[in-house]
Amino acid sequence: EGRLVESGGGLVQPGGSLRLTCTVSGITISDIYMSWVRQAPGKELEWVSTINCDDGTTEYADSLKGRFTISRDNAKNTVYLQLSNLKTEDTAVYYCSVAPPRQTRWPKGPGTQVTVSS
Repeated sequence: EGRLVESGGGLVQPGGSLRLTCTVSGITISDIYMSWVRQAPGKELEWVSTINCDDGTTEYADSLKGRFTISRDNAKNTVYLQLSNLKTEDTAVYYCSVAPPRQTRWPKGPGTQVTVSS
């Protein structure tokens, strides 16, 4: 059974950056989709990005293109999400998920909190 653990969240000022890490055990990511989703306070889960870990192709929510970058290291069985030029509205719990693009209800890790505030 797979296990996902997110890390790297924290408190950052607007305009700042963070790199989130999703460490995966129990399953091999090299030939599957991995995604990031987030949930802001009082809001529904929102799909953020997906990477095809086989060929490296990526997809992003339109509103986040250019600020977030998803990547993976198949040798480390790890997926990353680089967050740049953060805005207060990016405040959310970020989850990684074994999921194809635009899906939010597939299995996820416990999440990591990102708070953007001055």
